[in-house]
Amino acid sequence: MARALEPLVVGRVIGEVLDSFSPTVKMVVTYNSNKLVCNGHEFYPSAVVSRPRVEVQGGDMRSFFTLVMTDPDAPGPSDPYLREHLHWIVTDIPGTTDASFGKEMVGYESPRPNIGIHRFVFVLFKQKRRQSVNPPSARDQFNTRQFAAENDLGLPVAAVYYNAQRETAARRR
Repeated sequence: MARALEPLVVGRVIGEVLDSFSPTVKMVVTYNSNKLVCNGHEFYPSAVVSRPRVEVQGGDMRSFFTLVMTDPDAPGPSDPYLREHLHWIVTDIPGTTDASFGKEMVGYESPRPNIGIHRFVFVLFKQKRRQSVNPPSARDQFNTRQFAAENDLGLPVAAVYYNAQRETAARRR
């Protein structure tokens, strides 16, 4: 499973956002029902306006998961002073289902990078029990590690990220 973490290390997701972990479930993230999110791939912001489908494959119906989506490069990668900007939190997702079966704690905010190439990171945590996660106070200066510690979530069980940058008008056509 160490090879599965390599893109997260190269993309500095492990280090800047997460500590190293061992993936124990599979998380499949797709936009518009056919655009699969793979580590380091690029998406245009116009392709990620609507919230994605996030499937949890593994675990069982008695397990519950928390999904966090964050941008560690806000407002720009050269000076990410808002690190991290929170885009979405869904809790109480039953194992073997998708995020639509969970409780949306922080509504999906579509990515709108203005400066440079941003990473958008999806992190999945296994909850110790249902209804045990508290919402953060703000979207800016969110800290995935601190959020996990405050809610007793431990290390992630899965993570994936994609890159996005501002679209020119010509690209949107």
